[in-house]
Amino acid sequence: MKIALAQINLTVGDFQPNYDKIVSYIKKAKKEKAEIVIFPELSLCGYPPEDLVFKNSFLKANKEYLNKLKKHTEGILCIAGFIDNAGGRIFNSAAVIYDKKIQNIYHKIALPNYGVFDEKRHFSAGNSLYIYEWKNIRFSLTICEDIWQKDDGITARLRQDNLDFLVNISASPFSLNKLEDRKRVLAKTAKQIQAFVFYCNLIGGQDEIVFDGASKITSPQGEIVAMAPQFKEKLLLFEFTKKGKLSRTIKISDREKNSSTLSGKNPLTEQTSHTNNSINPPPAGSSNEVNIPQTKQIYHALILGLKDYIRKNGFQKAVIGISGGIDSALVAALAVKTVGKSKVYGLIMPSQYTSSETLKDAVKLCKNLGIKYYVLPISEIFKIYKEALDKTILLSGNDLTEQNIQARIRGNILMAFSNKHNCLVLNTGNKSEISLGYCTLYGDMIGGFGLLKDVYKTTVYKLADFINKNEAWPIIPKSIIKRAPSAELKPGQKDENELPASYTLLDKILKLYIEENLSLEEIAKKGIPQNIARKVIFKVDKNEYKRRQSPPGVKITNMAFGKDRRMPITNKFTGR
Repeated sequence: MKIALAQINLTVGDFQPNYDKIVSYIKKAKKEKAEIVIFPELSLCGYPPEDLVFKNSFLKANKEYLNKLKKHTEGILCIAGFIDNAGGRIFNSAAVIYDKKIQNIYHKIALPNYGVFDEKRHFSAGNSLYIYEWKNIRFSLTICEDIWQKDDGITARLRQDNLDFLVNISASPFSLNKLEDRKRVLAKTAKQIQAFVFYCNLIGGQDEIVFDGASKITSPQGEIVAMAPQFKEKLLLFEFTKKGKLSRTIKISDREKNSSTLSGKNPLTEQTSHTNNSINPPPAGSSNEVNIPQTKQIYHALILGLKDYIRKNGFQKAVIGISGGIDSALVAALAVKTVGKSKVYGLIMPSQYTSSETLKDAVKLCKNLGIKYYVLPISEIFKIYKEALDKTILLSGNDLTEQNIQARIRGNILMAFSNKHNCLVLNTGNKSEISLGYCTLYGDMIGGFGLLKDVYKTTVYKLADFINKNEAWPIIPKSIIKRAPSAELKPGQKDENELPASYTLLDKILKLYIEENLSLEEIAKKGIPQNIARKVIFKVDKNEYKRRQSPPGVKITNMAFGKDRRMPITNKFTGR
């Protein structure tokens, strides 16, 4: 029996295109002689639908497209995710459809309510597992979190059911180490139920989340025997062979209501056993690789996240403030990789504090990338601002106020270009700066999308090196990578003089405090100077109000601002 996992890119609420894509993959599966085709979690409506589930019109459209889907299932068993509103409750569900009929509907039992997940707000939990007997196979169905439970409660209920395989449809977001986590969970599940696990995951960007796919098939021994690539659509095909008598109807048993029947003898299971399952080699183009370098994963996650944010929100072009520094250089390079050089614009806005080397590098970068760029000096604009403000609010000296004015002039110019040319402004701030509040509200924090929002400064350098190594020549000038980072908002300014420590040490402290939630005392025990850690923690705690006003950006880590880490702005408790 050939089984197909359809790893596809879908859009929340875009029912007709989602439906069309699902139908096209059913046709592809039929063409490949597949007898079962499996789609990701909530594939009809897209994931996560969030508060759209409270709109009756949304639920109605969801059901209408599910019913339309039935006519395409002649001769193939289709498992697709959708929202089921039954008995006044809303469920995250999967439909089992065969020969133009919905044979069964499964409701997700374990609802995640952490990090980016908020399912207990939107869905009711199901309470029934089902055993499906069809042709010569016996399988069950779960949805994403169902197999991630620490107590193994759900999979434990399937241990004695003599399954041939378990299907898990999923919308599992990308983050660092997620491939390893999934491999561990799927191996544990497969060994526990002594059956294959067919895991079908979503791909694509949705707001700040990127789904990376990497759908896979795990053997009863816990080994990955086939895997789809990360960040790409793929119909993953697998030959599942088992001897036994064929049945052309689906027998469905409720695991709880019919437990006594299921524990007894069954003609199908007497005729065959798991030892008759054979594994064919993975199809061409699939990959069993799970030890993909993190920098490579981040690179592809950023590109997919940006591509889908631009495409799904109706943008065509992007504009970036090119400073001559590493962050804007990386964002520009990624943007060109995503939408092409003809659709990316660079605005170079030097001031009286911009060094000649920085200006030359900004121009060189734009030429290397082949993008159209404009040089718009801000010195005269800054002078006019200063004169006007000196007369009205008595500005004097040259402090942080004047530095912020420069950043806001640049932000204003970027937004004007965006309005005039219908471009998405790509923010260039990285996670290290945003964590510490080393950024200007309504200045360098402006933009429609913060591509590096969850990328630490040290990782920015790794990504720049990765891009250069994968090109025929260094697209990002080496002088940009080597130069000490600086905002260049005052004479002789360097980041290392403005911040508590070097970025190498800063990022280490930030990860311990933000991602591991360690206290000052616990961080100091890691061998980090307490006085430096205290300054870093103070800056992180103080600047929540800034982060709350930053644009959305691609989630990379396990503790991204906005989705994962949600701190109150008004807050007197600190980690100090």
